Amino acid sequence: MKKFQEKFGRAPDVVAYAPGRVEILGNHTDYNEGYVLSAAINFGTYFAVARREGPASRLVAGDVMEEVAFEADNPQPSKDRMWSNYVKGVLSGLNAIQKPAHGFDAMFLGNIPLGSGLSSSAALEVSSGFAFARLYGLSVGNLEMAKIGQRAEHDFAGVKCGLLDQFSSINGKKDCLVWSDFRTYDVKTEKLGEDVCFLMCNTNARHALVDGAYNERRQRCEQGAAFFASVLDHPVSALRDVSWAEWLDYKDEMDEITAKRCAHPIGEDERVLSGIDMLRNGNLKGFGRLMFESHDSSRNYFENSCPELDTIVDAAQATPGVLGARLSGGGFGGSVVVLVDKEQVASVETTLRNAYAHRHGSRCDTRVITCSDGARIVKG
Repeated sequence: MKKFQEKFGRAPDVVAYAPGRVEILGNHTDYNEGYVLSAAINFGTYFAVARREGPASRLVAGDVMEEVAFEADNPQPSKDRMWSNYVKGVLSGLNAIQKPAHGFDAMFLGNIPLGSGLSSSAALEVSSGFAFARLYGLSVGNLEMAKIGQRAEHDFAGVKCGLLDQFSSINGKKDCLVWSDFRTYDVKTEKLGEDVCFLMCNTNARHALVDGAYNERRQRCEQGAAFFASVLDHPVSALRDVSWAEWLDYKDEMDEITAKRCAHPIGEDERVLSGIDMLRNGNLKGFGRLMFESHDSSRNYFENSCPELDTIVDAAQATPGVLGARLSGGGFGGSVVVLVDKEQVASVETTLRNAYAHRHGSRCDTRVITCSDGARIVKG
């Protein structure tokens, strides 16, 4: 990395890369022990690091050239320059395996738009985790690395996320969707049809999950699982164990808000399983319909959509060449993922941009997303 050389006066010892991710079906199901279809994408983060004697360490955000200094063997959360907390949290997790023998100079740089719902945070966690593990000679499995990234998000960034983002970044495969089971942690890949692609539409609307909306919904899901465990005649440890039919039977006995929140991940699990069958049978139109249904569920039950996201999905539904569309990621802003006939991408982009500008008076950024390989060491 040229910027690393300019900043530190030497080349990095290790460079790792981790992609962002796009969530295709299975919204807020990961922490409910459910299923997700996702993909690693062709945008990501590079993390470069070089050994430094003594514990003193420097971490630089390459895009803005901001620097944070701390000791490698005692990383603590920061109240300012909070971007550093993702890396510090990962380092803390690795330190629990083995204390670092020395400090480091590190820099990261990526091309994932912040707040876009494409998980720039997980890409930073995973790329830094891969780089530090190689620098310090640690052997860390993919599942363990994903969990280290998750704990960094929980304990250092304040978001009680599931494992989806880290899992997708690590397990991605070119031209494939990643099917993850978040109870067993099994991962499979499913080929996507050659005639379609994904278009990401970034609303540039606010996408900040730390303010409590994400955590509140997770609490509602946990409360719902406890309710179903008390009324159903089979074991329930998470909403993954509850069927849509069972939700219909008992929803009126629940607190109204909790019932609505639970409906979303329960329905999403069923949509993921149906979607896999449709992919295997080449039924991309049916798969696209499931994406629209997923967004309706986000809008009406989980209420993690917003007017900007709805504008794009509604416009997409009326646009030739579009098979499906839904919000991607935590919600509350960010991006819409659109399943598009490859031959009509240009016209779809124009239509959606115009619809968004007409409704909101601002720009919607669009880019074609390809399914890509997962995290890896680039140098070292």
